[in-house]
This record gives sequence, structure tokens and C-alpha cells, in this order.
Amino acid sequence: MNVGKIARMLVGAVLVALGALWVLQGADLVRIKPVLCVADCQPLVGGSPVWLAVGVVAFLAGLALLTVHRRRGRLGRGQE
Repeated sequence: MNVGKIARMLVGAVLVALGALWVLQGADLVRIKPVLCVADCQPLVGGSPVWLAVGVVAFLAGLALLTVHRRRGRLGRGQE
């Protein structure tokens, strides 16, 4: 494995995890208090359609990165 493939896998895994969290928070299934506040931070009350959409996009982008990695790895082995 080269560095590019490892980086793609890590970024894909992080995007899948964050996307899943943001979907759950946007759908108001998970509530987490703010961790690092610089100003007057208030927790969200209720779901957020914006974070739900951002979560879906991040989740799908992460899956795409992981899928591209797996497909390229399979194709590359057969050609060598």
C-alpha cells in the first residue's frame, strides 16, 4: 500500500463516521453538548435539515472514497 491509498482510506473512514454523526444529529436522534466554545455557544434544540443534508453528503463522499479504493485495489492486482 502506498501513502495515497492509506490517506484515501483514512479520509473516507472519517467522512463516513462524521457523516453518520451529522445525519443522526440533524434528524434529532443524537444530542451532544458543544465541546469547544469560543463565543456564547448554545446547543441546538430540535433537528437541523442543513446538518442532515451535510451529513448525507459527507457519508456518501466517504463511501465513494472507500469504494474507489477497493475497486482500484482489485483491478490493480489482476493486472500485475
